[in-house]
Amino acid sequence: MSYFNRLTDIVTCNLTEMLRREDDPQSALSRIIEEMEEGLGGARRSVATATRNVDRLRTEIEEHQSRIAEWIDKAKTELEAGNEDAARAALSRKQEVSDLIAGLEQQLSAAESTRTHLSTTLRALEARLTEAQRTRTQFETDVDTPPKPAVAEEPPPQPSDAERADQVEAELAELKRMLGSS
Repeated sequence: MSYFNRLTDIVTCNLTEMLRREDDPQSALSRIIEEMEEGLGGARRSVATATRNVDRLRTEIEEHQSRIAEWIDKAKTELEAGNEDAARAALSRKQEVSDLIAGLEQQLSAAESTRTHLSTTLRALEARLTEAQRTRTQFETDVDTPPKPAVAEEPPPQPSDAERADQVEAELAELKRMLGSS
């Protein structure tokens, strides 16, 4: 039985709840960890591929930027030689390369975003795997006691209406001070 269909399933899983539903939580945990490790391997490969794509696009943009300088130099040379048509053609080619760079920069932005997303997912997967390994260690050290559910932290106390009013007044005084000094 497969526990996860997607990497996001690993990130969003409630390990304690999954184990609570199992007849043999310890062996289920071993299978879950194996699946997580496989997912982590795939995530690492995806991040590496995304990083190579970013590097390739940056290199390609740099190469095309040097071509722009070459076309500008060619246009100057042709213009100095009195050949306006050739200068115009060189500037036209420069514009084509500029348009290409603009498209590559959009692809670079998308590739960087993809790499960032995949890297974040990878770190989340690593955290889930670490959690599962800690749970397995707990099983191994205390076989008779099932893993305890994570205790939810209490939310921080919310400021009272009076505290909020004091914060607003303090911010207002700060703004008045800033406006008075400018």
